[in-house]
Amino acid sequence: MRLSDTIEDFIKMLLAQDEPEVELKRNELAEYFGCAPSQINYVLATRFTPDHGYVIESRRGGGGYIRIVRVVQQPGQQLMYLIHERIGDSITEGEAAHIITHLVEQKMLTPSEGELARAAVSAQALAVPLPEPMKDALRAKSLKAMLTSVARRNTPTLEA
Repeated sequence: MRLSDTIEDFIKMLLAQDEPEVELKRNELAEYFGCAPSQINYVLATRFTPDHGYVIESRRGGGGYIRIVRVVQQPGQQLMYLIHERIGDSITEGEAAHIITHLVEQKMLTPSEGELARAAVSAQALAVPLPEPMKDALRAKSLKAMLTSVARRNTPTLEA
C-alpha cells in the first residue's frame, strides 16, 4: 500500500469514529508517518476535496491546524451538484470513474450500479471514430442521465 493511501485511510478512520470533523497538526502527522509535510498536503488536496464530500480548513503558524470536515448532504443534493456543477458539458473517463467511485463509497450507488456506470462511460463503450472532445461530451451526457435517474430514485415523494 502506498503512503498516500495509508495517510488517507488513517484520516478516514479518525473521521469514521462518528465524528463529523477531525483536527490535526500537519507536522505531527508528517512526523507520525515519517514523511514530509508536503506529502500530507498532497493527500489533503487530492483525497479530501468537496467532490469527495470534505471541506478543509487550515491555519498556519505555531498553533496551526488542519480541520477536515465531512460535509453531509442529502443524496439528491449532492447528485444535483455533481450533475450541474462538477460534470459540465464534458468529462474524461478518469474523472467520471472518480465520481462514480465516490458515489459508491457514499452508498448513493450500489457496487453493481457503479460497475455498470463505469462500463457505460468507459473507453470501450465509446470506441467509435469520434474526436476525444466529442467522446468526453457524450460521456458527460450519459453520466448526467444516469445520475439524474438515481437522484429521482433518492428524492422523497409526497403522498396524498
